[in-house]
Amino acid sequence: MALAQSDLQRAAQRQPLRKSQPFNGRQPTAFLCHSHLDKEPAEGLQVWLAEQGVELYIDWKDGAMPETPDRETARRIQSRIVNSDWFLFLATANAKASRWCPWELGYADGKKNLNQIAIVPTSDGRGTYGNEYLQLYRRLDANSLSQLLLFEAGSSQGTSVRNLRF
Repeated sequence: MALAQSDLQRAAQRQPLRKSQPFNGRQPTAFLCHSHLDKEPAEGLQVWLAEQGVELYIDWKDGAMPETPDRETARRIQSRIVNSDWFLFLATANAKASRWCPWELGYADGKKNLNQIAIVPTSDGRGTYGNEYLQLYRRLDANSLSQLLLFEAGSSQGTSVRNLRF
């Protein structure tokens, strides 16, 4: 299964409802690897995760990020990847064509534990994206109740994001 990009776009239009905080009082964080051409789906995922108690970092929303990508941009992205609890790859046609997304995914693969990396497969009217990674990494998907679940690579049984321990 994959998240419909139209569902992510609809989620971007609503304000996140803050749910109860995780057991340790610290909100888990995730770095979002995505194409900047996918701003609405990225914001929708940010809202959806916020509703389930996860703070999602999106680089173009960071006022400290340089305007033009340079070595400082790469350093800041590397730092965010390492210091976030999760690394999420928003798989879209634009992300597949991006020059930055494969670099970020490769960097995360080398720096993070594999259980801290997840693919967010998506679908649109033209296809489904991210399937090539599903045997390598965990996947983030939604159930029929719009709850986000984390699935182990190749598994059909997921765990609610709200119930994950960091």
